[in-house]
Amino acid sequence: MVLNVSPTLNVMITAARKAGRSLIRDFGEVEQLQVSVKGPANFVSIADTKAEDIIYKELSKARPGYGFLMEESGYIEGADTTHRWLIDPLDGTTNFLHSNPMFAVSIGLEREGQLVAGVIYNPASDQLFTAEKGKGAYMNDRRLRVAARKTLGDALLTTGIPHRGREGHPRFLKEMEVMMREVAGIRRTGSAALDLAFVAAGRFDGYWERNLKPWDMAAGIVIVREAGGIATGLDGSDKMLETGDIIAANIQMHKAMMPLVGDKPAKS
Repeated sequence: MVLNVSPTLNVMITAARKAGRSLIRDFGEVEQLQVSVKGPANFVSIADTKAEDIIYKELSKARPGYGFLMEESGYIEGADTTHRWLIDPLDGTTNFLHSNPMFAVSIGLEREGQLVAGVIYNPASDQLFTAEKGKGAYMNDRRLRVAARKTLGDALLTTGIPHRGREGHPRFLKEMEVMMREVAGIRRTGSAALDLAFVAAGRFDGYWERNLKPWDMAAGIVIVREAGGIATGLDGSDKMLETGDIIAANIQMHKAMMPLVGDKPAKS
């Protein structure tokens, strides 16, 4: 297991794994529901809510008073205003809906406005990504480092594609037109949390996306940074949770990507 796990990170891991067990049971049911006329959409919504409830109960019991910001339940203020959990119980809902095993539980912890710990767990692959500020990032028992590639021509990037009902289609198409001329490949996992975890693991060289929610990014930001990477907003600021956009990579790749998809040129 991960070395030097603090009691707080251990609580987060326990909650993520417990929610993951619930999701993987429901995932098996979704695969069976694919053949039904009605489809599994309502079932998935129940699975999502159930996983969030598991996480909420686990974290509330272990750390009473901490606040919550959750995808399904929204903001719940705690007596301890210095700490806040940011939770996505099922990141990659559309994948889950289509029996695609690329989904994750994401739990981030904010202390006095700073992200200090993150856990991303894909129960389908049993891959657990964890990090605490100043202690490094891990996948299960392996230390993570971002990829060392320095040029866009060698890079495999990942991004999010705005779907029906989401804004930003024209801007995304312009960004893709520019970026796809420069890189070795571009992928989409369908989960922002896994995109960030995979950047931390060196599976992707960089990631950018717009119109995200804080719970999509919180855990992944900590994990990327503790793996030696850079995670900022597309304007270069540290306000990703406010702006909803993000770019993550190693230092050189971040600098190369910013002029192409960022909202201002990267600083030299």
